[in-house]
Amino acid sequence: MGREHFNQVAGVRPGIGYSHAVTAHGRLVAIAGQVAMDENGDLVGGSDARAQTERVFENLGAVLAAAGATFTDVIKLGVFVTDIDILPIVRDVRDRHVDTAHPPASTAVQVESLFRPGYVVEIDALAVVED
Repeated sequence: MGREHFNQVAGVRPGIGYSHAVTAHGRLVAIAGQVAMDENGDLVGGSDARAQTERVFENLGAVLAAAGATFTDVIKLGVFVTDIDILPIVRDVRDRHVDTAHPPASTAVQVESLFRPGYVVEIDALAVVED
């Protein structure tokens, strides 16, 4: 695979569960932020952060597949949560989908709100599919 992960960088604390940088060669796939919305536009999981996160990763997987990619092709995740305290839940679900030995680069940000009330997590992604 034409990828290099930079988990250990001189002068920077090692990434735990993420890479500081990932280089890759191939076709870039940009995945829009996914939320816990079903195919009818309804919120999945109510106020349950784990159930919402599970649906977000289900949606990410479906969109990746539609673009000819998988979670192993993901080089960057952007995580937006309305409460940073749910980050351990997001990480737990994430780690069942990504290659934890070679994790993607990642950003996690607490935001005041997402685009509709009730949503607690949104995740976007960049993937590179090898040619």
